[in-house]
Amino acid sequence: MSAKILIVEDEAAIREMLSFVLDQHGFDVVEAEDYSSAMSQLVEPYPDLILLDWMFPGGGGITFAKEVRREPFTKAIPIIMLTARGEEEDKLRGLDVGADDYVTKPFSPKELMARIKAVLRRSKPTALEEVIDAQGLALDPVSHRVTLNEQPLSIGPTEFKLLHFFMAHPERVYSREQLLDHVWGTNVYVEDRTVDVHIRRLRKAIGGFGHEGFVQTVRGSGYRFSTKV
Repeated sequence: MSAKILIVEDEAAIREMLSFVLDQHGFDVVEAEDYSSAMSQLVEPYPDLILLDWMFPGGGGITFAKEVRREPFTKAIPIIMLTARGEEEDKLRGLDVGADDYVTKPFSPKELMARIKAVLRRSKPTALEEVIDAQGLALDPVSHRVTLNEQPLSIGPTEFKLLHFFMAHPERVYSREQLLDHVWGTNVYVEDRTVDVHIRRLRKAIGGFGHEGFVQTVRGSGYRFSTKV
């Protein structure tokens, strides 16, 4: 699934240019031209990243960024500020309210794409369609294939999503509830113990050359993916 990017920009020409560039790179784009329309886009499925203009009708980028950071379901969405303001003080103000990066107009599409990919890679690796490799265990989100030492593995769709999430967030411990939210989604009712069933299936699917040990149980806390067996 391609990453969803919200563009908040009141100048139609700039908004259309950004939308065209992002669409060309395979992103799912939604647009807003003022504060109220931007707020109306903060619904599920939430944007994976927000390109936010400094000034626009109804509130402006600083106010909008504060609101994004205030709400529990949106506070982790990365924000890149777009502005003609190049002063250090304004840049710091944007970063202080929660912006992850800052691009000063005019900017090249190539520079912007590099910034977007870097921010997405830091904040949500599963939004990028890059092959992830862990000591011979490789997952390709585009072709939906998993290989072990270049040999294809048979893996179910839920186990694939679970492995993708784990490999994109190595060394971090996740509770069953967190895994349900991230992998199954917040709108789906699934019992906590269902996670355990899929963990067992996943371990069996990658169980070669000791790789089943990559999916580790952390007693009393949950599970983590680690190559440090």
